[in-house]
Amino acid sequence: MPINLEDPKKFRPLVGQAHQVAMNMLRPISRKYDRAEHAYPKELDMLAAMIDGLSESGASEGAGAAGVRRDEKETETGVKNGANLASVMSIAEMCWGDVGLLLSMPRQGLGNSAIASVADDEQLERFAGVWAGMAITEPGTGSDSANIKTTAVLDGDEYVLNGEKIYVTAGDRADHIVVWATLDRSLGRAAIKSFVVPKGTPGMRVDRLEHKLGIRASDTATIIFEDCRVPKENLLGSPEIDPKQGFAGAMATFDNTRPLVAAMAVGCARAALDLTRDLLAEAGVTVDYDRPAHLQSAAAAKFLQMEADWEAAHLLMLQAAWMADNRKPNSLEASMAKAKAGRVGSDITLSCVELCGSVGYSEAELLEKWARDSKILDIFEGTQQIQQLIIARRVLGLTSAELK
Repeated sequence: MPINLEDPKKFRPLVGQAHQVAMNMLRPISRKYDRAEHAYPKELDMLAAMIDGLSESGASEGAGAAGVRRDEKETETGVKNGANLASVMSIAEMCWGDVGLLLSMPRQGLGNSAIASVADDEQLERFAGVWAGMAITEPGTGSDSANIKTTAVLDGDEYVLNGEKIYVTAGDRADHIVVWATLDRSLGRAAIKSFVVPKGTPGMRVDRLEHKLGIRASDTATIIFEDCRVPKENLLGSPEIDPKQGFAGAMATFDNTRPLVAAMAVGCARAALDLTRDLLAEAGVTVDYDRPAHLQSAAAAKFLQMEADWEAAHLLMLQAAWMADNRKPNSLEASMAKAKAGRVGSDITLSCVELCGSVGYSEAELLEKWARDSKILDIFEGTQQIQQLIIARRVLGLTSAELK
């Protein structure tokens, strides 16, 4: 089957618009909100309204948080409209501007991707237009999502939620939170479901906001649930506990969000590479793509190696999104994209600081900020180590019980 690595023509206007927004709206306020941690970037309201308008008019595919759905009707060409591919391409451009501000965009939360991936048609309609954060991680749980202790007990027509969630991106600003909880801890992974909880629901409270190394423009919250009652209709997908399906319903969310996180790392790393190339040129270091690396200066050779790493991450990101759009199982590819982009994104941004010396380390440029921002992209949505474990299981054909 032939492969075409050019950007699809129909997405080029979207990517161009995203780049203009990143350059003209996000970059100018990037340092301001890095310093003003927890202050809401009001400038994003206008940008969110523009994106909503484009989505409603049909002028922009992929402007919102897309999902990985296996039940979509085929188009005449046999594939979906490319919403996932459009999303990763536009997110990479936006993160060329600022990762923290992208994560602060109203109605573009990771919980929105969960709703898009798992919700039934009635829920998709009911939750259209909400801004949803996603609450998975718990104290003592770390990357083992299957070990979730937050409980959801059916009581009449409502589920009663009890537990504590930490590191919830947009947890204070979002108007809804998608909460992962277990219906029965004795049944393990199969009993874990996700619930949409509107902010202001009695029994739910934001306990604190975290002070962080990077993505400081984005709020990261701890949320407590104490006898928090939500309608049973707010359980996403099927309420049935199916041991055969296991964790699949909940994990379908990650098949979508991991390529998005890879896109964030790809965009941030690209920003660092672009600026570093310019700074090296000003210092008299030319990167020659027509000569072998060993015949060039150490700085140029290092830059070429970083660009090769970036290209690999970029291609893995595109592959994972393309497979989602064509209804192909992409769990392995989503983890590969996230693992590669998360690691090389952090390596590239820190190496760019190194190559640029005192200029890279100072606040005169955004290089040091990008190095701080990129680290989280190797951690959240499953750490580097967890991704490698998932990849190993898939490649070797082993279960989670067989390879821990």
